[in-house]
Amino acid sequence: MAFGSVATAAAAANSYFDNGSPVTFASKLQIEEGVNFSIDANLPAGNIIVEKIDGNDIYLAQDLRDTEGWWFYWKFRVAGAAGKKLNFHFPEPSPIGVRGPAISKDGGLKWSWMGGSTVKDSSFSYEFNADEKDVRFCFTIPYQDKDLQLFLKSVMPNPNLTVEEHSRTKAGRVVQRLRLGKINGEPKYRVLLTCRHHACESMAGFVLEGMMEHMLTNAKDSQWFCDNVEVMTIPFMDMDGVEAGDQGKNRKPHDHNRDYLGESIYNSVKQLRNDVPAWSEGKLKGALDLHCPYIRGDDHEKIYLVGSSNTGIWLQQTRFSSIFESVRKGPLDHKTSDNIPFGQAWNTDKNYSSGKSFSRWASELEGMKLASTIEIPYATVRGAAVTPLSARALGRDFARTLCKYLEELD
Repeated sequence: MAFGSVATAAAAANSYFDNGSPVTFASKLQIEEGVNFSIDANLPAGNIIVEKIDGNDIYLAQDLRDTEGWWFYWKFRVAGAAGKKLNFHFPEPSPIGVRGPAISKDGGLKWSWMGGSTVKDSSFSYEFNADEKDVRFCFTIPYQDKDLQLFLKSVMPNPNLTVEEHSRTKAGRVVQRLRLGKINGEPKYRVLLTCRHHACESMAGFVLEGMMEHMLTNAKDSQWFCDNVEVMTIPFMDMDGVEAGDQGKNRKPHDHNRDYLGESIYNSVKQLRNDVPAWSEGKLKGALDLHCPYIRGDDHEKIYLVGSSNTGIWLQQTRFSSIFESVRKGPLDHKTSDNIPFGQAWNTDKNYSSGKSFSRWASELEGMKLASTIEIPYATVRGAAVTPLSARALGRDFARTLCKYLEELD
């Protein structure tokens, strides 16, 4: 089948978007007080509100925009602070993760964790070197469209990969659809992979990239995929949110991952629901949706599958986890016992009261065996650091797992 807001120093200032692009406001408070450095979110995926500047103390808050309740994503840039030590303060509850902020000193090309030692309660400090003119801070390590395009450039042209337009966003951005594996001729199986139903959950993007890399370049497994499996993936279900720096989670009136019931309000979800049943032809056996969980906490520092209320699907989720344990090579561990069965913790009917999730919708498709949300922590897994390198390695482990899982269906 063919197919950032910019903050002002005034606490009362509001941010908004004009045709999907950030709009810049002047900071009268900074000018009046003679502050000679700047803080802004006028960069890809930028998100911050500067409430007050008092000497070297900066009082911030994450921009919740159309989010229902509290969430923790933020990203901003500091310029002109060379030689200074600045202290950044957020209100409680702290939106700083377990490895501290992520930092980039080269304009957003490379990111690393600052470490928990830089954090005290809901504040962190940074001393700028004399040559640091542009330093960026973020709740997590970002993964955006530019990162996907760099990956695609590294693996294309490839006869087993095609890039198509899936849909257009409200702001006019193109949501890309990738198909890889056996894209010519009839495959034995089909698999659907999605990511970024919640815009801020960026570490999942590195995992998806690792999965695709393995499927296309690992000699043994990629050959099996290219002979037997057609994979469809949508890397950015909420493309506008990813590029604009939205939370995405709990967006009003409901977010992208609660848009699978009734008439969908987001074009990417609407198009997916329209195309996938016909594309599947009963061969769609796996559908995995990659997410990141809450900011911190025991369960949220483990990789886990969100257990299905369908007992048959739950058995397949358990089998997938068991295979992962046997094939894992990367540094990020996952145990079958880490999965959260339906009816336990937050995984109850109450959690889905605002709509139907992707995985619930996918579990109802003809021929489906394995449908699941997989949660990948933002910063740490059983004490091991989540980085672009380790997240990509996790993706390769997921691809190995999926290969063996599908082979066992024969």
